[in-house]
Amino acid sequence: MIAALPGCAVTAAVRTVSASPAAGGQRTVPVGAIDAGTDWTAALAGIDAVVHLAGIAHRSGRTPAGDVEAYGIVNTHGTIRLAEAAAGAGVRDFVFASSIAVHGAATDGRGPFRESDPLAPVAPYGASKARAEDGLAAIAARTGMAVTVIRPPLVHGRGAPGNLALLAAALRRGAPLPLASIRNRRAVLGVANLADFVSWRLASANAGFEAFILADARQPSTPEFVRMLAAAMHRPARLMPFPAGLLRAGLAAAGRRAMADGLLASLEVDTGKAGAAGWRPPLGLAEGLRAAGEDQSATA
Repeated sequence: MIAALPGCAVTAAVRTVSASPAAGGQRTVPVGAIDAGTDWTAALAGIDAVVHLAGIAHRSGRTPAGDVEAYGIVNTHGTIRLAEAAAGAGVRDFVFASSIAVHGAATDGRGPFRESDPLAPVAPYGASKARAEDGLAAIAARTGMAVTVIRPPLVHGRGAPGNLALLAAALRRGAPLPLASIRNRRAVLGVANLADFVSWRLASANAGFEAFILADARQPSTPEFVRMLAAAMHRPARLMPFPAGLLRAGLAAAGRRAMADGLLASLEVDTGKAGAAGWRPPLGLAEGLRAAGEDQSATA
């Protein structure tokens, strides 16, 4: 992501000095834990724009109460703390990676999510991002710092975690997957397209608070996506037919309701606002998957 912002001199905030260095030899500044008390002074020195991508997204096996607390500490309070510090340091633009989860988990029985839809998160992760957005809107109104919120669906690319990593690992093993009978539509976003939007946005004259829903142009079904990922990894996609209702019930019984939603439910989005503003994703879905396919086949 850092290397994909041409024309920018990047300072990367990292948690510890032992963290991997930024791509291309850019400056790194350790900031420690991200929460309501993080000291951002050194990281913000001489900075014109902040792109805030850090957060907690995957906490499988944790209790719901623990999720609420951890997500709130990092995703909500940590974000607001950074934005307050950025505004105080004279930062011009603040870009925040929120999530489509602020609108909900599925679009079955309704139209695609749009920026104008009310925020209606259904899980602690989405709720923490929605509260962060509320805080950012207030900061933008009070300080005049321009705030751009991006609400992406699943982001695919090298080293992607979560369900995508599990799918890639299964494809690498040649495991049969009971996904052939699923009939849905799932929006996804390639990391190169995300980086391109950030670069495009930072080159614009921005003001106030504005949110954008982004996605690749193609919104495939789950089996279509798996086949495309397999092709990018040069692996076979061994998809078997299996009743979707039974698959959902089995995943729910195993405590995997979120995985069931991610595989079986539809999540469609309307990207018309970004298009009307003049941005188009430069890579198609297949191109984006191919760009990361070799890495996924080796390490996912």
